[in-house]
Amino acid sequence: MESRPLRYFVAVAEELNFARAAERLGISPPPLSRAIRQLESEMGVTLFERTTHSVALTPAGAVLLAEARIALDALQAAERRAQRAAAPERKLILAIKADGDGGLLEPILARFASEQAAVPVAVRLCAWHEQPRLLRQGEADAALVHEPFDHTGLDTETLTVEPRVAALAATHPLAVRDSLVLADLGLRPGDLHRYLEEIRGAGRDLAQLLMLVALGDVIPLLPASVAARYPRPGVVYRPVADAPPAVLAIAWPQQSRSMATAALVRAATSVADAGRDRPA
Repeated sequence: MESRPLRYFVAVAEELNFARAAERLGISPPPLSRAIRQLESEMGVTLFERTTHSVALTPAGAVLLAEARIALDALQAAERRAQRAAAPERKLILAIKADGDGGLLEPILARFASEQAAVPVAVRLCAWHEQPRLLRQGEADAALVHEPFDHTGLDTETLTVEPRVAALAATHPLAVRDSLVLADLGLRPGDLHRYLEEIRGAGRDLAQLLMLVALGDVIPLLPASVAARYPRPGVVYRPVADAPPAVLAIAWPQQSRSMATAALVRAATSVADAGRDRPA
C-alpha cells in the first residue's frame, strides 16, 4: 500500500467531509472520492458510510485510521531522522514543556555530558503534551513528559512520582486550610486529567498560570515540587490529599537504536534515583 492513499484516507477520516478534506490536501473532491473508493476496493472493506448529508467511519475505517496515523508518522520520522543523520554535526533533541522538567533538566544534562556516548543536546520547548507527537514524527529523540500521554510507539521510564498541590490566591477562602481534598475544588478523581487539560491546554506557561492564580481566576493542581521552586507573592500552595500523583517520565521512540538516546535515558534515571535516595 502506498502512502498517498493513506494520507487521503486520514484527511477524510479526520474531516468527515470530502470537500474540506480535498481543500486540506490541495486537490479537488472528485479525484479524492475516486482514490478512497479504489482504496476500499483494494482492501475489500468499506471505510466510510456515506449519505448525501454526512460521512462516518465504519468499524474497519476506525481501525485503519489508528494504524494509518502510526504508519504515516513512521514514514515521516524515517525521513527526518535520515536527514538529521546526514547533518555535519550530530545532536540529540530533547523535547520538554517549559517548566515541565520537575527541576531535573540541568542535572540530567550534566550527568549525560559525562557519558561516553554523549553528543550536544538541543532542548526543544513545546506545548502541553506535544512531546509524543514530536517523538513519533522524528522531530525529537527523547522527551520529558507528564502522564497521562499516548504511549503508542514509545518506550518510557518513570522518573518522579510526587503529590499534587493546589495553587490558590492568598485571598481565596480555601487558603486558610492546611490541606484540601478534590471535593473542595468541586472535583472527583476521574475529573482530574480533563481539568488539567482545560487549565493548561491553552499553552500557558507556569508564569502565566501563576499570575492567573494570584488574580483568583484559576486553581491549578501542580506537582508538589513547584511549591518550592516557584514561590510567588499572592499565591499559596496547599496539598490535595486524594489527588492522583504527578508522574514525570522520560520517553523515546521504541525503534530508536541511538547510543546517545540510551545514554540520556540512563542519565535521567540515575539523576531521578539519586533524588529519591536523598534524605528529605
